[in-house]
Amino acid sequence: MTSWLVVGLGNPGPTYSNTRHNVGFMVVDELARRARASWSAPRLMRAEVVETRISSAGVGAPGLDAHKVVLVKPRTFMNESGQAVGKLAGFHKVAPSNVIAIHDELDLDFGQLRLKIGGGDNGHNGLKSLRKHLSTGDFHRVRFGIGRPPGRQAAADYVLAPIPSSLKLDLEIEVGRAADAVEKLVLDGLEAAQNRYNS
Repeated sequence: MTSWLVVGLGNPGPTYSNTRHNVGFMVVDELARRARASWSAPRLMRAEVVETRISSAGVGAPGLDAHKVVLVKPRTFMNESGQAVGKLAGFHKVAPSNVIAIHDELDLDFGQLRLKIGGGDNGHNGLKSLRKHLSTGDFHRVRFGIGRPPGRQAAADYVLAPIPSSLKLDLEIEVGRAADAVEKLVLDGLEAAQNRYNS
């Protein structure tokens, strides 16, 4: 059974839970909900995790094509996410190529998805930390568009500001679509997932 680490990038705590920077957490929360699983915090791992599986029957469902999946929410804050991910990848013996990082992307319109493997960090400190602690940038990314800040608002303020209630329904739909994209990537590979979900 192939093993995957599916990492939502974000910041822990209620202050950040509804911010654009935390869309990665929202997607892994949706996958955990589909698995009907609760988060646990393994000692010394500095993360919350859910151990489940993904098969063609769904998240958490058994099947001949099932893949073992560890959902991860680092508790290190965004800029040090790689500390937790590096430890968990080593503990579960998951190669970097079987790590999927879900993160916010300023260069895509709100709700747009782009899946890829490898590449730079584009100024994203969470990705930079993963590259450092995995010793490579060759891991999968699900880039979740949040759009550019309006006017002259600083990007740092924009990503940490609460998402407006007017976007709540759109957000729920796009988080669900990103979770679908992760399932597709695990089951059918990157190209199939790109063909269906890249926008």
